[in-house]
Amino acid sequence: MTHEAKRDIVARVAAGADAVGVTDLYIAREPFRIAEGALELMPLRAKVHIVDIPLTNSAKDTVAAMQIFKDQGCHTVVSLGGDGTNRALVRADSDIDLVPISTGTNNVFPALMEPTLGGMVAGLNALGKTRDMPDSLRPRAKVLHLQTPKQTDIGLIDAVLLRRDHVGNLLPFDADRLDSMLLTRAEPNSVGMSPIGGFVDPVYAADDCGLWVEMGSQGAVVRAPLSPGHFRDVGVINTRRTDFDEMLQFHGPGVIALDGDRDHALAEGESAQVTVRRDGPRILDVEGIMRWAVGAGMMAAASAPDA
Repeated sequence: MTHEAKRDIVARVAAGADAVGVTDLYIAREPFRIAEGALELMPLRAKVHIVDIPLTNSAKDTVAAMQIFKDQGCHTVVSLGGDGTNRALVRADSDIDLVPISTGTNNVFPALMEPTLGGMVAGLNALGKTRDMPDSLRPRAKVLHLQTPKQTDIGLIDAVLLRRDHVGNLLPFDADRLDSMLLTRAEPNSVGMSPIGGFVDPVYAADDCGLWVEMGSQGAVVRAPLSPGHFRDVGVINTRRTDFDEMLQFHGPGVIALDGDRDHALAEGESAQVTVRRDGPRILDVEGIMRWAVGAGMMAAASAPDA
């Protein structure tokens, strides 16, 4: 997606939040001026705060921005990106209410939506007008928790063990190197690792379980889109649903990828543990909350002309 397209999304989010009465919007200063450029000429009633962060041009920038936003009292966040961007957000702080808008490559966690409505819902939430809505409209996301011999980490959709690979590799996954994985969501209407499990035993965001998948050449062939337009045959030996806090094991040698990022190497004889918990951010159901807000009589008041 182009920077111009992202600026358009930011502008529509801001317009929606401004329309329901939000008073303050916080954005981070970044090299491409995506949010800055989108909002600098908009006639918003809300005040726009631009925060400066020490730029590293890495996921650390997202973490730094989130910490500043929280320090300023922001608990409602709109993100633009894919699974990796949202993983960085949750790494920084999972105690947020989140509207994740899909603009990345492999997007299972964020959603496709009209940004104007996403901004309206985020605005209503930030103003405290959604306190009385059902919890089902703001469910907590599932999170993968990984413990390697060296460190802990998290993922939102998939933790995958790859054989004969290396940390930092940015190429698409090679189907022949897939060994095993734990999925929070195994969805047939997605791309990436998720549909490999989703074509066999679908598990969705609302299901209180994960899906463990063992892969290899001797398994039943599943032809899955490992990335947009990129189909490969994957041998699936076994799948089974896993309970929350049930520990699964990855055994080296290999590389563990979380939401597509190959970050963790396992040497021969080393093992790592991974589990699923429902302790992620609260995801705002944009369509459901808009319907609830109308039923509660909020939108007629929000759209009434100023006296």
